Amino acid sequence: MPRYHKLSLAVIFACAAPAAFSSEHSEKVLAALQAGKAHVAQELLIQYKAGAGANAKQRALGKIAATPAEVLVAAHQRRDKRGDLELVRLPQGKSLQQAIAALSADEAVAFVEPNWIYNHAATSNDTYYTNGGLWGMYGDGSSPANQYGSQAAEQWAGGNTACGDVWVGIIDEGYMYNHEDLAANAGKNPGEVAGDGIDNDGNGYVDDVYGWDFAGNDNSVFDGAGDDHGTHVAGTIGGVGGNGKGVAGVCWSVKLFNAKFLGSRGGTTANAVKAVDYMTDMKTRHNLNMIATSNSWGGGGFSQALQDAIGRADNAGMLFIAAAGNDAYNCDSGSNCYPAEYPNNNLIAVASITSTGAMSSFSSYGKTTVDICAPGSAVMSTVPKSSKGKVISGYASYSGTSMATPHVSGAAALYKALNPAASHTQVKNGILAQALPTASCNGKVSSNGRLDVSGY
Repeated sequence: MPRYHKLSLAVIFACAAPAAFSSEHSEKVLAALQAGKAHVAQELLIQYKAGAGANAKQRALGKIAATPAEVLVAAHQRRDKRGDLELVRLPQGKSLQQAIAALSADEAVAFVEPNWIYNHAATSNDTYYTNGGLWGMYGDGSSPANQYGSQAAEQWAGGNTACGDVWVGIIDEGYMYNHEDLAANAGKNPGEVAGDGIDNDGNGYVDDVYGWDFAGNDNSVFDGAGDDHGTHVAGTIGGVGGNGKGVAGVCWSVKLFNAKFLGSRGGTTANAVKAVDYMTDMKTRHNLNMIATSNSWGGGGFSQALQDAIGRADNAGMLFIAAAGNDAYNCDSGSNCYPAEYPNNNLIAVASITSTGAMSSFSSYGKTTVDICAPGSAVMSTVPKSSKGKVISGYASYSGTSMATPHVSGAAALYKALNPAASHTQVKNGILAQALPTASCNGKVSSNGRLDVSGY
């Protein structure tokens, strides 16, 4: 188990050569470290320049006595003509500051950064729909009704409950794919044969039927009741509707697929990059109609490596929908609301509102960095529960921008299902254009409004 650590800053980057390590990148990393953003002790991510060979890499690592741990993105697999992105480990006692400065000055290195830690953004005739508990799905004309819901019920009333062959990737904890309200919508890798011990589709992961666990480095994406956050997210996107039990997601039928990178101690930049790239590869390798990944997590500092991975998803035609965060920050002020505030064109950042239309007290926001509000307070959804030594299907109410985000992820799937020819960019623009003007969101998000799926 890696040790997690908050850095006590001295002077950093003082020796870094600007040509090798951009001042903008260094300033963002420095700001995050000064803010006490957590990272994995004695680990760094190094992006090598194109053409950096084994000798050049060995020379660079020799300066800091580091050892290679893992190539996260290999140069020969990239379309952006960059070199390897590599995770390395420093010897115990080695100064992180000195290591970053030394590597930044090396001519083979494009950038270097800590391996940040991320955490999920939550606090803690379908039963919960009919009893008034599923307000985030209601519309002003539905029964029950709530004008501040996503208006999903308005679409359902028109017969638009299914999202067809649309897929959504859940990058989060694992999710309970055999939950009574999720099993019918659990997507399976079409190129993999379950249980044969072979990497049938050649993507580097054996028996990744329901996805891959990057935290545990295995194919068991659901590991028990501790995977409640990812399961809650899944239910909001695609809880089965009309089955007389539990909840209903924005899409009553949709394909959910999992890249687990959040474990009991959070998740790292290295595993986040792998998770995003895994989803991108799944979409392109198997020609899946995967419109978006849902990302209800944050907390790390600026990472060029993660921003690049989100860019690769963009190139593949996939949205990256992200939680704004639960620190009540103005993300426009440089408060490090990552990954929500990356400027990638395929990113939708989501703030949270309550059932009365107020912005949730915990929700971060930003007129230029956050895009839309969605239901995030007291949201009922699916969770695993422990009972008499077994894990069973359950339900719970959680609050957080983590809960707002999957409403928008489900909306993206619904928009794509109703507009099959729409590109991912058109899906994003359509969601934001349909946002309903809301006083609490005015001047706090770029759309000035809240999610409204009724006009798709």
